[in-house]
Amino acid sequence: MVRVLLAGESWVSAVDDHKGYDVFSHAQVHIGCAELLAALRTRGHDVVHLRSHDVAQDFPLTLEELGSYEVVILSDVGANSLLLPPQVFEQGRRAPNRLKLLKEWVGGGGGLMMAGGYLSFQGFQAKANYHGTPIEDILPVEILTSDDRVEAPEGVFGVLTGIHHPVVSDLDQEWPYLLGYQRLVAREDAVVLAEVDGNPLLAVRTVGQGRTLAFASDISPHWAPQEFMDWPGYSALFHNAVTWLAGKP
Repeated sequence: MVRVLLAGESWVSAVDDHKGYDVFSHAQVHIGCAELLAALRTRGHDVVHLRSHDVAQDFPLTLEELGSYEVVILSDVGANSLLLPPQVFEQGRRAPNRLKLLKEWVGGGGGLMMAGGYLSFQGFQAKANYHGTPIEDILPVEILTSDDRVEAPEGVFGVLTGIHHPVVSDLDQEWPYLLGYQRLVAREDAVVLAEVDGNPLLAVRTVGQGRTLAFASDISPHWAPQEFMDWPGYSALFHNAVTWLAGKP
């Protein structure tokens, strides 16, 4: 059992419906990680989901708070949500830099995973903005300075590189199709476990006493279609990932 904090993977949509002369507005919260939460919890992991709009307020601000978890997953939540807690943005007071905090936590033995999405790595119109941050320093990949998305509506297939590693233990050589990914550059000391169109799809790295993992595609639609999430390897992959990140057999 691994204690996991998953930050991100939710959004709020506000919609105006126009019906002739009349208009009405409504809002809805969407949870993009339901399949991943179910997969990890079914495998016995203790997972806390911190929704994107709660990250600024509630993401840990101290090493002690981060120490409650063995693995942190950042998925589709931009750097600003971590950098700008209410006491900074609303009150103009100082607060710990949580990107630096995560780097220190990983160096001391924590496990960090970043999954792809419109607000991961550099992201849509570069709005995720992790390039040049302490998070990029510890990831197994270098992040582009511009919009790094590769949209693949025709479908692209992840393929294992043939390296034996616990994260890809017993996974199929070729994976179900994906509909997009982030273009990333593997670091020299990274281990690339899977590729897509010759680009790193899954890479791992040891940083100090801790470990990091980058998954360049999404854990949910639209880049991860239902066929990918229904694949038995989906559950196995992310179970293996959090187990390895936590330094467990």
